[in-house]
Amino acid sequence: MEIKSAEFIISNSLVSKCPATTMPEYAFIGRSNVGKSSLINMLTRNNKLAKTSATPGKTLLINHFLINKEWYLVDLPGYGYAQRGKKEKEKLQKIISDYILLREQMVNLFLLIDCRHEPQKIDLEFMEWLGENGIPFSIVFTKADKLGNGKLQTNVSAYLDKLKEQWEELPPYFITSSENRRGREELLDYIESINKSVQTK
Repeated sequence: MEIKSAEFIISNSLVSKCPATTMPEYAFIGRSNVGKSSLINMLTRNNKLAKTSATPGKTLLINHFLINKEWYLVDLPGYGYAQRGKKEKEKLQKIISDYILLREQMVNLFLLIDCRHEPQKIDLEFMEWLGENGIPFSIVFTKADKLGNGKLQTNVSAYLDKLKEQWEELPPYFITSSENRRGREELLDYIESINKSVQTK
């Protein structure tokens, strides 16, 4: 798939105010500072589309971007930023869970994982919650350029092995780098394949 157009449509905190269309939506989520905005900008080849920031946890709203006038890329708030107060955390949790559970147009959730770290409890619990609620999701390992190939494969394998303790069948996964565009084609081809299957239903 080639991205010919990517335009920002709307930001909001209520799932009821998301665009009233039947177009498929692909949501991106991850812990703060996992490289979500950089990945979105890399996929769309537009460095200014999603706002990148050195400060973790800047995305506080549901952001809709219309791609090729055919589907939406949705940037969800990051989770697990320790500096937030209890009320703010609860508010963000509600925004995220309402969108994931209530938004029928969402056909796949891409969960971003920093490949440099060991499996984190918060991510594993989030995946468990997705599984319990029957949410289709894929894992996107980010920042692959920060590791040598051997260490990268070791880390990814360790993560998948950890998942196998809980999951009979592993979700699809992708290895990406916003710096050298690794994984871009694979991710976009995957989205295109889902788009085609959605259209034939």
